[in-house]
Amino acid sequence: MSDLCIGLMSGTSCDGIDAAAVDFAQHPPTLVDTHYEPYPTALKVAVQAVSDGSDDRLDDVMALSVSLSKAYANCANRLIAKLGGVIPRAIGSHGQTVRHRPEAGFTVQLGSGAIIAQMTDIPTVTDFRSMDIALGGQGAPLVPAFHNAVFRSTAEDRVIVNIGGIANLTLLKSGLDTIGFDTGPGNTLLDHWFRAHHDGAFDENGLWSSQGVVIESLLASMLDDPYFSKAAPKSTGLEYFNLKWLSGNLSGAEKPADVQATLRALTARSIAKAIDQTGADVAAVFICGGGARNSALIQEIQAVIPTVEISTTAALGIDPQWVEASAFAWLAHQRLAQQPGNLSSVTGASRLAILGSLYLP
Repeated sequence: MSDLCIGLMSGTSCDGIDAAAVDFAQHPPTLVDTHYEPYPTALKVAVQAVSDGSDDRLDDVMALSVSLSKAYANCANRLIAKLGGVIPRAIGSHGQTVRHRPEAGFTVQLGSGAIIAQMTDIPTVTDFRSMDIALGGQGAPLVPAFHNAVFRSTAEDRVIVNIGGIANLTLLKSGLDTIGFDTGPGNTLLDHWFRAHHDGAFDENGLWSSQGVVIESLLASMLDDPYFSKAAPKSTGLEYFNLKWLSGNLSGAEKPADVQATLRALTARSIAKAIDQTGADVAAVFICGGGARNSALIQEIQAVIPTVEISTTAALGIDPQWVEASAFAWLAHQRLAQQPGNLSSVTGASRLAILGSLYLP
């Protein structure tokens, strides 16, 4: 008998929606099917405008939320059509993060659970981060709880690194509570700098970055940012690491390809620094998220930590592209079961909590 839930994830890269159907009838859960729906250009532009604070009129923001909700529901319905008549128990929709300010007590993810539930006829869970923040936590990252549930091993200590727009890591070490935090920029600066100089959404396989050379003085200046040495729990977003932040470190004389190479090094070295900050002696690092497809970035990470074996979560049974969407399917499953979805050791919340608002069709 299946115990199927769907997870919907649209990350800070603003490229589109990942949908994953996951069966929780057995452990570990099974990724049954997936669907990817790219954002139309107009929707992508609107999301980026709200995310960078350049278009904050409430009517426009809420209209964007409605448009996103319909896009999420359509994506979910296309995945449901692939499932051969199996009806999911729930949909977990992360929504589109447009502001993340836990220090001020809030985080904003656009996307209406009510609209998704009505358009799909499936119970829908949204707003996963607010309860954790209400309990004094960062509300992020949430995926370490899923990593702990499905990737923890009694045979070896592991680090899971999710490289989305923002990168985060999870330390799964025997005998210790799970540790997790945002390490800093993952793909976001690489993507935005690429778009500023090329047509297209991202630097395929890091080919453009490979044409440049790392500017060590620029890299040192960026790594000197207080965020990288800040103790966990910590989380960040595009409101902090963006092109304005980058321009504050540039003289203007740099070659664009050299800046791209340096941003690749920034992602790699900040991840390595974060692993070192955990104080753990780990032999295996598993990468997931969009950054797992950037071969130049993976090679850079391996060069920075040559004694550690680096692979992707495919080796653990889940394609790296679908780990985050699977995590929100798991969070929806946790909500239905009235089980906690956060880890206090990761977010800093005062206690474990059931996460998410449930909307019935």
